[in-house]
Amino acid sequence: MKKMMEIFKNPIFVKLFMANLTSHMGSVVGLTAFMFYLLDRFSDQPMYASITEMMYSLPTLVVFFLVGVLADRMDRQKIAYHCDTISAVLTVILVGAIYIGWLPLIFAVLFIRSGVQKFFFPAEQAILQGVLSKDDYSTAAGLNQMVMSLFMLLGNAIAIFVYWNAGIYGALLVDFVTFVLSAILIRKCVIPEDVRQPNGKHTWKDLNVSFVMKDFKSGLVYILHHKLLLSLIGGFGVFGIVNGGFSVIPIFILKYKLAPETYEEYSIILGIAFGSGVLIGSVVSSMLTQKFKFHQLIVAGLVISGTFIIAASFAPSTWIFMVIVFIAALGLPLVNIAIGGWMPSIIDPKMMGRVQGWINPLMMLSQSITLGAIALTFPSVVTVEMLYWLVGGCLIIVAAFYTIILPKFTNQENIQPAAVNG
Repeated sequence: MKKMMEIFKNPIFVKLFMANLTSHMGSVVGLTAFMFYLLDRFSDQPMYASITEMMYSLPTLVVFFLVGVLADRMDRQKIAYHCDTISAVLTVILVGAIYIGWLPLIFAVLFIRSGVQKFFFPAEQAILQGVLSKDDYSTAAGLNQMVMSLFMLLGNAIAIFVYWNAGIYGALLVDFVTFVLSAILIRKCVIPEDVRQPNGKHTWKDLNVSFVMKDFKSGLVYILHHKLLLSLIGGFGVFGIVNGGFSVIPIFILKYKLAPETYEEYSIILGIAFGSGVLIGSVVSSMLTQKFKFHQLIVAGLVISGTFIIAASFAPSTWIFMVIVFIAALGLPLVNIAIGGWMPSIIDPKMMGRVQGWINPLMMLSQSITLGAIALTFPSVVTVEMLYWLVGGCLIIVAAFYTIILPKFTNQENIQPAAVNG
């Protein structure tokens, strides 16, 4: 708790923290409300819900070679600021597309807006790495995880409340306002130039095709020569499968198995159950980072979550399902906080953007493939239970991989997480 109070004395962190919170809130409310809008309008075509999630993940495969390079070569503050302002404008355009009612145009705008947002996280993370000390990385990761858990706890409820009372247009208005607030907060940050542009000043003229590809390749070379980092990233492709599956299967099991007539109401309770588990797990995980090594926490979290996600597929009733999901959620913060606190301490600040530029497309590629496969095969070929087995099984496989690999490379590089030493 003392560390959390100290980190909030950093004015740049406070503004970036609030900017990330507001920007993420808009995305969660708008995307969730739009999924319910499609499920209501096209209840016999669940593939549209999967396609909506694909419009969030697929753009990474288009912009992945630019994201990291821009975060390392251009002004990181301006990148984050313009991500929010452009997203706000695209949200207004999305309102018009929905009013017209032409699905291809709606999905196209969602695709472009998501593509723009992909530039936000690497730039923001690189700034945070520069304005925080190594001892603060795990604390910042814990705070971010708590915020994410609050969104899980309240996000669905807020989205459904707005959707019920103001419709899809009201939800998109929330999107617009939060993007604008995030942009204002980022604009007000006073960030040292060596943090904003650690590799020196560059202009758009510098970023020709050969320069971009050379920089993008340098990120891959850096990862390949850093065995511990490579080992961590090795599991991220499977995490993409998990993210893709878990973005839709909770709603699917409620709508098509456990509560077909009242799935919207139960989805609020599901959000509370899942968010409560992640919130409690975040508090516990933040304390455990002081006592255990990061790789031990990662493996424990993966095993807990994977086991109970598989168990959730066998739940005979909605309430038992909620309890199992709550327990599964307890393990996720162990993974997220450990990775979030560990990676900034082992990555050169000048390379953070380019490393993130490889992580995100790896995850989003597998996430997009997973969502595409679900859209094509559910429910005609695979059942919702099979989807839970896939997601839970992937987590357990990654846990086994990390159990074998991470201790060896951690010892070889003699790297001890900052939170453990501090």
